[in-house]
Amino acid sequence: VVVVAEVVEAVVVAVAVAVIVERVVDEVVVVVALVEVIEVVAVTVVTVVVMVSVVIVTVAVCVLVAVVVVVGVVLVLLKEVVLTVMVAVVEVAVPVVTVRLVVAVKL
Repeated sequence: VVVVAEVVEAVVVAVAVAVIVERVVDEVVVVVALVEVIEVVAVTVVTVVVMVSVVIVTVAVCVLVAVVVVVGVVLVLLKEVVLTVMVAVVEVAVPVVTVRLVVAVKL
């Protein structure tokens, strides 16, 4: 009777251990699946961040080039305006100075 009781106890313990091991294995499988999902999400997030960063840098470079071009054009136009004004001033000033010199010499 004692041997049967020990065998029954050993079987109960073995079944309990098997149930616990099965649950632990199930939990490990779930954790592994979660880790794989997290890995895929992390790779996707990094890819999206890199792509967005490339787009932002590209847009920033394009804006910078556009600003440089616009400033260059404005400076060229400003130079032309300044030269035109200077020529106009000289064209007006030379006859006035000439008339004054002639008048001063005659006096």
